[in-house]
Order: sequence, then structure tokens, then C-alpha cells
Amino acid sequence: MRIGVMVGPEQGDTARKVDRMLKDVEWAEAAGFDTVWVPQIPTDFDALTAVALMGTRTSRIEIGTAVVPLQAQHPIALARQSLSTHAALGGRLALGVGPSHHWIVQDMLGLPYDKPAKLTRDYLEVLNAAQHGPGSVDVENDTFTVHNPLDIAPVAPMPILVAALGPVMLRIAGEHTDGTILWMADERAIGEHVVPRITKAAAEAGRPAPRVVAGVPVCLCAPDEVDIARERANRILAEAEISPNYQRLLEQGEAKDIGEMAIVGDEEAILAGFRRYRDAGVTDLSMRLLPIGNTRDELVASKYRTREVVAELAKELR
Repeated sequence: MRIGVMVGPEQGDTARKVDRMLKDVEWAEAAGFDTVWVPQIPTDFDALTAVALMGTRTSRIEIGTAVVPLQAQHPIALARQSLSTHAALGGRLALGVGPSHHWIVQDMLGLPYDKPAKLTRDYLEVLNAAQHGPGSVDVENDTFTVHNPLDIAPVAPMPILVAALGPVMLRIAGEHTDGTILWMADERAIGEHVVPRITKAAAEAGRPAPRVVAGVPVCLCAPDEVDIARERANRILAEAEISPNYQRLLEQGEAKDIGEMAIVGDEEAILAGFRRYRDAGVTDLSMRLLPIGNTRDELVASKYRTREVVAELAKELR
């Protein structure tokens, strides 16, 4: 199992966000992590722009988006942007995409959110065709009629991963992409729901075994602080409360909320958590570092303690 860490803008003014993200990705590469995953927060920094910036401070680590919402731009625009970013990184981009959620697409952007799986399938047809350039991208399906010359080509194979939570989306991911990126999926949901479906779809389509990227909050803490860490996860990472897609995924597992599926505790507990996700079929673990504390200084200290320990523990899984 490859181990990676989420790096995103989160809080602070724009200038400070850029500096913090660049420092975090420099640390991740120096610490030996395999991947960095950049979330596309609907109200914040553009993920692919962040990835391109991070590429200027790194030379080895794979950097992925988790994930770019499809409805916000035409597939040719996303193909052009992602292939340009991939070239700037020397072939180290993993493009994570997804149909997002109704509260983002419909309520924020004012766009229709009907048949998101159908849109995803049609969109991926254009994205995949653009990977065969340079040349004309010619795709006609129910959603897009595209005849667009494109002079840029992948400098190396660019993995495309799709946020797939339900059976239909998992089949689409297996048939048309290199894997899936998950959030709100515990070990049982991954082992019994996600992995069998996406692996079967990939095999039937003649594709290699798919990557399964699991986003999981991680917090190093004392045993008597575990409940505090789980409560904080529920307080700041509670998308499931408003996202039916996540609620349906939670039903496939044992955890009732993000706090229950978080990996929290001492070094032994964290390593055991890593192994549970690996044994469930996760190929890539994307850690969302979860600091705890009552003051800013305590939160910063918790973050640094957690990240130094997980960097050492990750070496035991290689």
C-alpha cells in the first residue's frame, strides 16, 4: 500500500495558503511519502493550480487532485489544463475527478445534477480520447459533441481516477479509469463493497487492477484523547450530514460517522489502522492529518507530532 498525505489550503489568507502548501509538499517528499493529494474545496484554491505550484518544489512525489468536479468545466478545458499540469510536473500528476454533490453543483453553481453517472461516463470518454494526442479529439455521445484539435500530449501515462461511491459509479470507474478515490469509506465498505465491484468491472473491461485511494483522517494522541480526536473529526469533517452520496456509502460499512472511521491513538493503534485498510484492498492511503488541541499552538504541535510519527510508520508498510 502506498502512503500519501492530503495537502490543501484550509484556513488563512491566500498568500499564507500558498506558502503553507508549498512547505507541506516539500516536507512530504523529503519524508519519503509516495503521494500528495490536493482536495478541491468548493470555496477555495484551485486544485490543479496548487498541483502545478507544488511541482516546482518537488522532483519525485506523485501529486493528485481529490477531486476536480466535472460539471464546472468542459472536458476539453479540463484535458488541456490537466495535460499541461502533467507536463509541468514531468509526468507526476494523478488526475482525480468526480461528479461532486448536489449541494455543490445544484445549490452553489446553479447547474443540473440529474444523471451524474451518465455525465461521468460521457465526460470520461472525452478525457480518455484526449490522452491519445496530439491530434483531433473526436467524440460524440449523448452529452458531448466534440471535434477539437489538441496539440498537447501526455508526457507519460496520466492516471485518471474517479470518485466512485455507488455500484454504477464503481462499474464506470473500473471500465474507464485507473481507479477510484474514496472519502467516508471504512474498511468494511472498501473490502466488501468497493474493491469487489471495481475490480470485477476492470477485469471484464480488460483493464489492469484498479487503484483504490482511501482518504482517512489520522491523529496521533494518547489513549485518553481518542474520544476528543473522534469528536473533532465529526465537527470539522462532517460532509456526510448533508451529502446523501456519503450517507449511502456509510451504510455499506460499520462506522456511523467520519470520527468512527478515523485512525486515532498511539503509534501502535495507527499502524494497526494502516494495516486494516491495506488488508481491505486499499492500494493508496491518503491521510488527512487531524490535529487536536485547545489553542493554535497546541494544534500546530499536534500536527507536527502526528506527521513525524506517520512518516516513520509508513516505512513499515513498504
